[in-house]
Amino acid sequence: MGSQQTERRPREAAVVTKQTTSIRLHHSNLLAFFRAFDSFLVIFLLSIALMAFGVEWNNIYTGLGVLAIITFGFFAETNEVYHMWRGHSTTSLASRLLGAWVATAMVLGMAALLIDPFKDLNSTAIISWIAGTPLVIVSFHWFRRVVLTKVRGQSSKPRRVGIVGATPLGKRLVASINKMPWTGYRIHGYYDDRACVDDNQRRLKDEDVTICGGLEQLRADVKAGKIDIVFITLPMAAEKRVRTLIDALANSTISAYLIPDVFSFDLLHSRLTGFQGIPAVSIYDSPLVEHGSTKRAADIILSTIILALLAIPMIAVAIGVKLSSPGPVFFKQFRYGVRGEPIKVWKFRSMSVCEDGPDVPQAKRDDPRVTPFGSFIRRTSLDELPQLFNVLGGSMSLIGPRPHAVAHNEFYREHIQGYMLRHKVKPGITGLAQINGFRGETETLDKMAGRIAYDLEYIRNWSLWLDIKILWWTFFRGFVGQQAY
Repeated sequence: MGSQQTERRPREAAVVTKQTTSIRLHHSNLLAFFRAFDSFLVIFLLSIALMAFGVEWNNIYTGLGVLAIITFGFFAETNEVYHMWRGHSTTSLASRLLGAWVATAMVLGMAALLIDPFKDLNSTAIISWIAGTPLVIVSFHWFRRVVLTKVRGQSSKPRRVGIVGATPLGKRLVASINKMPWTGYRIHGYYDDRACVDDNQRRLKDEDVTICGGLEQLRADVKAGKIDIVFITLPMAAEKRVRTLIDALANSTISAYLIPDVFSFDLLHSRLTGFQGIPAVSIYDSPLVEHGSTKRAADIILSTIILALLAIPMIAVAIGVKLSSPGPVFFKQFRYGVRGEPIKVWKFRSMSVCEDGPDVPQAKRDDPRVTPFGSFIRRTSLDELPQLFNVLGGSMSLIGPRPHAVAHNEFYREHIQGYMLRHKVKPGITGLAQINGFRGETETLDKMAGRIAYDLEYIRNWSLWLDIKILWWTFFRGFVGQQAY
């Protein structure tokens, strides 16, 4: 009897198929509800105000309400009211809501002046509505957070959080979570098996944080159900360690989040974006990418008004320049504009020479090139007024880093780290550095570095409100200075 040969196939190993996927932006139905509810509150409070003063609702008030909803939605979006919903502190959220409503009220006020049917509105009812609406909206959001804090704080199953990486980023994350009790997160502890060294950028000292254990202890705590969420805050250089950990966590039901340490870079107006599900974090970006049209509109309106107000004084200055010394009234010099492109900047001539080239010495105290009348207009910044035409033409802005001569740019870009980043926005007639005392001669690198630090801070934190504040303080601090001569 012949033997029967049985074909045996080797046991197939588990196959893991890697799929091309994308990262979706976080979406919350609760967030969508509060967006809609805020719009409802705007209309509802308008109807309450009209009822309180015995005013009958008609189509004019319908149009006003619709305009208010659209305008508030726009300014709330540009003010990032609903972005990073959990990340805003209560104070920050309140200020953003108030800022959005103040801008809305200004638009409604202009509409009441320009649109004829709106002139028949009951002013008492509308003023009461405009004053009361932000208080109700802010109070509603504050109450929402109080309720969530109470409910989630008493929960028998809080969301327990483990932080992988005793790093400055991890410590910053813990501080942020502790400030947001409404999330229901509770910090269980740090996990890090790296040796403690003097470099705090790599691993914090034991007296700064409490370490629950290393990565093996983390896996044990995850398996024992002591942790629900893991945030990985290891440095970007620890790629292999992170990959090993993520593979290990795949054998659990834990929720894991990877937080890349982009804060180790000197970020400039950084923002999160994406391309078809591929996330990207900008390191060096410009606020004009998203808000260029808003800033440009403000420049045109404000510079036109200022030119109308200062037309006669500018004529007087021009006559003074012409009569005080021989030469042209205006002085034009090439400087770097946005993206480092050369522009011609206009000034009233304050010197007996018109220097522009590879070697332009800065003006110094008792500089023989400066005329007596030129000294006056330099100290009072009147020589800068023709740059309002640069603003109207679009090569400059009212607010921004002051433009430097090309020769100075080429020198300082080689000696000050990040110097050219100031050209991510248009140069301005005045700026954050000028109202903080960095005006006039910068005879040392330290002084120029201080000016650049303010310029970059301006770009990082740009907003239309910041421009308005700088313009306001310029009248008190920016026109004169000890270093201006």
